[in-house]
Amino acid sequence: MAATAAVLAAKAVLAAATDKRGRTAIATVVAAVLTPFILIVVMILCALSGTAGHNNAAVNLAWGGGYLSAGLPADYRMYIEKMQESFQKLDAVLAEINGMAEDGAVDGYRVKAVFYSLFFGAEQPRMNDDDYRGFADCFVAYEEREDEEGETYTAAVPITDMGTVYGNLSSLLGRGITDEDRANAQRIYVLAKYGQAGPGSGLPPGEAMGDGSFAALIAEGEKYLGCPYVWGGSTPETSFDCSGFVCWVYTHSGAYPLARTTATGIYNQCAIVPREEAQPGDLVFFSGTYACSGPVSHVGIYVGGGRMLHCGSPIGYTSIETAYWREHFFAFGRLLD
Repeated sequence: MAATAAVLAAKAVLAAATDKRGRTAIATVVAAVLTPFILIVVMILCALSGTAGHNNAAVNLAWGGGYLSAGLPADYRMYIEKMQESFQKLDAVLAEINGMAEDGAVDGYRVKAVFYSLFFGAEQPRMNDDDYRGFADCFVAYEEREDEEGETYTAAVPITDMGTVYGNLSSLLGRGITDEDRANAQRIYVLAKYGQAGPGSGLPPGEAMGDGSFAALIAEGEKYLGCPYVWGGSTPETSFDCSGFVCWVYTHSGAYPLARTTATGIYNQCAIVPREEAQPGDLVFFSGTYACSGPVSHVGIYVGGGRMLHCGSPIGYTSIETAYWREHFFAFGRLLD
């Protein structure tokens, strides 16, 4: 109501202004009156967003705790407190599950990042302890095994394929998990686990290359120079599309085991790297090059010097500094071990 009254008053005063000096003075007053309301609206919109523009401070508070100022918007404060409470319950459930694990622990950052992306700023379902266990169980499979004495026991095995995880979650929640949900979960995961991508962020140079090398990556990619673009292609026998080419080259060079997926699917597995931090062997993503359901429509292998090796038409090197690629640039990414 206060914001509405201020806007109406400002309009009335402006309508009464008849000279340039008067309008200038009044505009200054209006700006002073409206700025607090504008800042509050922007703060709330950013704080409550669980999409690509999620609020970094909210992520840090949800994971790390900390003082919540009494001056924060009530909804913002409520969502952070709910998320902190949910994370405590998820941690308790994950401790129980990981006590049954023999082949590595379930990544708590991953579980909570997905939970955050689905429920922060949205209507969170009423959940009891069993519901939190059901959510965490979507990230694990259970196997009956025998010990040395022949006694059977149940072992928890983390699920590494996020497609399977999201399928489990979709069945549990009774709704689809969108590409935006998945991309947002990946961004939140990287932010929560590694901090902001940049100097000293825990993303060391070369991590994108796994156990391979940039030379091996390029040697594999250059085998297919001049091959045509083929929609859906993923092998030398069929030729490639952009994501099929990247998945094949990374996997068969030994640089990184990258299962066949879409450009968006590759992006969802990456940490975002600032342009000035991009290194040869990282990936470069573009949007809007054609109509598709995901946020990313094209991917190439960054080779340094503002160039990429990609499956265009045909496969080859090209500059990403041309007007076309600059217009469609989306992000640089780095695959994480």
